[in-house]
Amino acid sequence: MTQTVLTDWSADKAAAFEKENIVAHHNLQHRDMFSDEGLIDLLDRYPRDRMGIYTMGYEVTDRESFRSGDAPDLSGEELFRAVHEGRIWINMRQSNRYLPEYADLTAEMFDALEEVNPGVKTMKQDTSILISSPNAQVFYHFDVPLVTLWQIRGVKNVWLYPPEAPYLTDEDLETVVLKESEEEIPFTPHFDDTALKVRLEPGMVATWPQNGPHRIVNEDMVNVSLSCEFQTLKSVVRANAVYANGVLRRNFGMSPQIARDGMFSQYSKAGLARIFKILKVRKAFEYHNPRTFVVDLDSEMAVRDIA
Repeated sequence: MTQTVLTDWSADKAAAFEKENIVAHHNLQHRDMFSDEGLIDLLDRYPRDRMGIYTMGYEVTDRESFRSGDAPDLSGEELFRAVHEGRIWINMRQSNRYLPEYADLTAEMFDALEEVNPGVKTMKQDTSILISSPNAQVFYHFDVPLVTLWQIRGVKNVWLYPPEAPYLTDEDLETVVLKESEEEIPFTPHFDDTALKVRLEPGMVATWPQNGPHRIVNEDMVNVSLSCEFQTLKSVVRANAVYANGVLRRNFGMSPQIARDGMFSQYSKAGLARIFKILKVRKAFEYHNPRTFVVDLDSEMAVRDIA
C-alpha cells in the first residue's frame, strides 16, 4: 500500500476497518496550519456563530455539566489564550465547508483513507477541528456516522467501548438517530473495566466501529485534534435501519434490535425509513443546547455564566 498522510496502515488494519478499534499513525502534526499562528488565524476566520464552545465539570458521570457558550467579542488570539488558561472545548464543525485549506486537507485525508482501504468509498465527509484546554473532557457518547480521530498537538486519553448492550442500548441509539437528544448517553464507571484505553499522542489516529461509545480526557496540556466524520454505504444503511427501528418501537409498539438485523433486513428497513420520512410518520425533532456562558479571560476558568 502507498503510504501518504497515513504512515503505517497495513492489510490487517484494512481488513478490520469499520469492524474493530484501530490505532495507526500519520504525519499531519508537522504542518504550519497547526502552529500557534495558524490556529489563531483559524479561530479568527471560522464563522463564530457556527463555532461550538463548551465547558464542563470534572466528574466522569457529570454529563449535565457539559454546557454550550459563546465568544462573540474575542479575537482569535484571545480565544486561543482562553483555551490555555481556562476549561474550554472548541469544536469547529464542517471546517472543510468554510475554509479552503481544510477542504483541501479533508480531500487529502479521505483520499488516503480510501487508498489504504480498498473497496471503501466515503461520503458526507465532515472535518471538525477540536482545540481544547488542559484536562478538559468530553463525556461518554457515540456518533451516528463513522469517525477517525487524528491527534495533532497534546495528549488525550480515549476510552473505546463496544457498540452493544450494556454500553449502548437500542433505545439510546434510536433516541440519538431520531434527534430526540444529543449524543450523550448513560454511563456507568464499571464500563471502563472492559474498555480499550488509548493514549493518543501527536501523530496518532484512532477509529472504531460505527456507533461505538467513547469518552475523552485531555492530559495536562492544550490539545488539538481533527475529528473526521463520514459515511459509507454500509453505515448509511445501518443508520436508516436504526431510524426505522425507532419508529417501529415508538409508533407501533414493536421491540426491534439492530444486532439481530442482518444486512438484508437492514437494507429493507432503510427503505422503510425512507417511507416513514416521506410520510412524516415521526415528528422531526432537533435538540438545541442553550448557550449559558461567555468566554471571559477575567473569569475563573475563562467562563462567565449568563442568564
